[in-house]
Amino acid sequence: MTGPVLQVRDFCVDYGQVRALEGAALDVEAGRIVTVIGPNGAGKSTLLNAIMGVLPSRGSVRFLDREEQGGIEARVRRGMSLVPEKRELFATMTVEDNLVLGAWVRPDLRRGGADATRDEVFRLFPRLHERRGQLAGTLSGGERQMLAIARALMARPRLLMLDEPSLGLAPLVVREIFHIIAGLRDSGVGILLVEQNARAALQVADHGYVLETGRITLQGPAAQLANDPRVAATYLGLGSAG
Repeated sequence: MTGPVLQVRDFCVDYGQVRALEGAALDVEAGRIVTVIGPNGAGKSTLLNAIMGVLPSRGSVRFLDREEQGGIEARVRRGMSLVPEKRELFATMTVEDNLVLGAWVRPDLRRGGADATRDEVFRLFPRLHERRGQLAGTLSGGERQMLAIARALMARPRLLMLDEPSLGLAPLVVREIFHIIAGLRDSGVGILLVEQNARAALQVADHGYVLETGRITLQGPAAQLANDPRVAATYLGLGSAG
């Protein structure tokens, strides 16, 4: 497929009388990581949930070169996966059973087609393989985040959306999670990463957008944004010397 995996244009979301997202536009290409950074309440999670069909929206969502108008299940079947901020694992089920549920949309599930994907996921997340029989609710925060990402990958998505994957994790664990995210480029999946940890997000991403009070105010190559004085002062904690 040529062109972006995802194209969003003139995207708007309202909460009652409040405009949460105004005229957003972004692209995500296969094998590339695109990040959306911004302060709390800027509309970052709203953006992901609306693209996924969880929230009603106006504007255009074009996925795999087709206008996307279906509900959540249809979007999952077409190849969208969202790892929500709260991870939403099945705490009383094992790691392996959580992974199996992640493949429920696949037509080859009953023929054992998901087994190969599970083995790939275990190679990517060896700690989950070690804990495959352990209940998800007993995992550490970092392990739960790994499981949430791994479960999403079980559906073999073309677009993987990650909502604040670093939330509540220790710095060393954050580094490990972002190392794994960077490695997903090799799978060819397009990744849309929403993060408040702007420094980590811009280090791993290819392209970035800055979302403030519902509007995209800046965009460009991630390295360029990281060196932008406004981004550095506001989101990277690097005030100007003067």
